[in-house]
Amino acid sequence: QLTIWKYIRSILLGAVVMLLTLVYFCSSHSRCQQTWKEPPGPKPLPILGNLLLIDLKRPYLSLFSMSKQYGSIFTVYFGPKKVVVLAGYKTVKQALVNHAEEFEDRDISPIFKYISTAGILFSNGNNWKEMRRFSLSTLRDFGMGKRGSEGKIIEETHYLREVFEQFKGNPFDTKQPLNYAISNIISAIVYGSRFEYSDPLFKDMVVWSNENVRLIGSASIQVYNMFPWLRSWVRNRKLIMINRENSIKGINRLVEHLQETLNPQDCRGLIDCFLVHKQKAKKSTLFHEQNLVYTVANLFGAGTDTTAATLRWSLLLMAKYPHVQDRVQEEIDRVVGGRQPVMEDRKNLPYTHAVMHEIQRLANIAPMSVPHTTTCDVHFQGFFIKKGTSVVPLLTSVLRDENEWETPNTFNPAHFLDKQGRFVKRDAFMPFSAGRRVCLGESLARMEFFLFFTSLLQHFRFTPPPGVSEDQLDLTPAVGFILSPSPHKLCAVSRSV
Repeated sequence: QLTIWKYIRSILLGAVVMLLTLVYFCSSHSRCQQTWKEPPGPKPLPILGNLLLIDLKRPYLSLFSMSKQYGSIFTVYFGPKKVVVLAGYKTVKQALVNHAEEFEDRDISPIFKYISTAGILFSNGNNWKEMRRFSLSTLRDFGMGKRGSEGKIIEETHYLREVFEQFKGNPFDTKQPLNYAISNIISAIVYGSRFEYSDPLFKDMVVWSNENVRLIGSASIQVYNMFPWLRSWVRNRKLIMINRENSIKGINRLVEHLQETLNPQDCRGLIDCFLVHKQKAKKSTLFHEQNLVYTVANLFGAGTDTTAATLRWSLLLMAKYPHVQDRVQEEIDRVVGGRQPVMEDRKNLPYTHAVMHEIQRLANIAPMSVPHTTTCDVHFQGFFIKKGTSVVPLLTSVLRDENEWETPNTFNPAHFLDKQGRFVKRDAFMPFSAGRRVCLGESLARMEFFLFFTSLLQHFRFTPPPGVSEDQLDLTPAVGFILSPSPHKLCAVSRSV
């Protein structure tokens, strides 16, 4: 009887919440329409909003389609939640760069309130500013984007190549070894050392992080973010929480070991630097255990999956477009020869550089960026956006803006080459977002991508598995918080170097 009563009470509570939401939604929507000119958009239904118009597995496609009807700034309702979408290069840049202060806060959805209550990625105000400032400064001290990290990456390319060679040209899934390799770069900078690919804790932490990135992008979590009172019925939320708790325990184990062997005069990585700050600072500062754990988790989550997914896309696209792979390998052979590629080679590899940029553009890893929220009432492009409104910079609309790209939906390295074959920058190339919330590890990610990509293409020829043609290789992304390739296998055939 008690169980039945609890069930009835939860249903009644849900009904009351829905009724109050409906009343608030209708009154506020009507009042705003009368007072201000808001961005246009499809007419929302009570409670559901525009839910019936959105593909929850791939919402970025639905929003991109809406932008062609409603323009570069429009309103859409994810359930009862109002969201303003920014579409196209000019609008996104104007908001994030020219109006950076007004759009700088992070919109923290219910799932992120549960899994990341501190750190960098999902925090605002002084906490975000201090943790970002510390992390950026410390990462630079440990060579992020410089020669210090170049050596770490080059070392890791050797370990990765050994794994690829073990398959002796037979089909295999590149996901796991690439995730391990990229995770080890972050590990070397954060912990001060790399892990063996066979290390049980390391393997588990990579799996927990990868799984959460996938689950956060699932349709059920999108529904939960709209209607958080449904949490008891959302299985993926429970799985995310389990993975998060396991990750925190793993990070704490590693932090405890580093703390026991800490030498303030010789910091091995970011965690050591944080612990030294914590010792020197007063109790009231932001250098506390929770910020340390979540900052480390943020760096691994944001720094591993995105770059590893980009590398997976790069190898898949090389296998699908062998004529492009031919030109990349010819250029690497001619310029680099048999020695290890280094960052200094990039300026002499214009075609390879262009191909890498086109891979990032087409892969579109973060199609909706991470949502922002307005810090104040904003008048933008003739529209009024209320303080606290969720704002989505639709990066897929930037990377495929028909006004900026000659063939936006085609893999075309010529987007980044002039008539003389020299590499050219494009303003609308914005895979790392822009403004104050631009990706913290952009310079490191660029270095990782270049060194791993050139090293792998130097040593291996990537082809589809036997019996599979290039045309049959599927470029449909898997469902997730970031866009990774769908499960597939490739052959890495050793080349004479």
